Amino acid sequence: MRVDAKKNYDHILAVADTVITQNGADASLRDIARKAEVGLGTLYRHFPTREALLEALLRTQFDELTTKASEFEKANSAEDALVSWLHDVFICTGIYQGVVSAMIAAMEDTESALHASCVTLRASGGRLLQRAQAEGLARVDIDGEDLFSLVAALAWLGDQPSSASRAERLFNMMIGTILIS
Repeated sequence: MRVDAKKNYDHILAVADTVITQNGADASLRDIARKAEVGLGTLYRHFPTREALLEALLRTQFDELTTKASEFEKANSAEDALVSWLHDVFICTGIYQGVVSAMIAAMEDTESALHASCVTLRASGGRLLQRAQAEGLARVDIDGEDLFSLVAALAWLGDQPSSASRAERLFNMMIGTILIS
């Protein structure tokens, strides 16, 4: 990528991060282009779809969460690794209102720009869960897909103005249900 194109790409992503954080995953792409001071064509050249833009924003965060899962696996107890990682995923999915729907849809659509990132993220959680299960610390009637769905459901709940204040408490309840005391 040319230096000026890379600069535009990075600038559009930074502006998109701000706009989508403020307005949610359905934020106007025109507003993003306008605030980035680029034409709509430039935005679409870099990000041909809204999903491609969301994928670019989320990929870095998901890659960091995948790396954290590996680090937690090596450095933390199985229980601490699972809980810490789940909390980080819960926080990450709550940054952009409305992104959970795109993530869930991407899990089913192998052609989706978000598919690979979501699958990798889910697999990381699955490994942490399996480790906790192998050590007798977590229920065995749940798998990585269930875990991903639970966190997604809580993140969706966090998107709902009337329920957002409950999301953290319900996250802790979920942890209490997954772990064996």
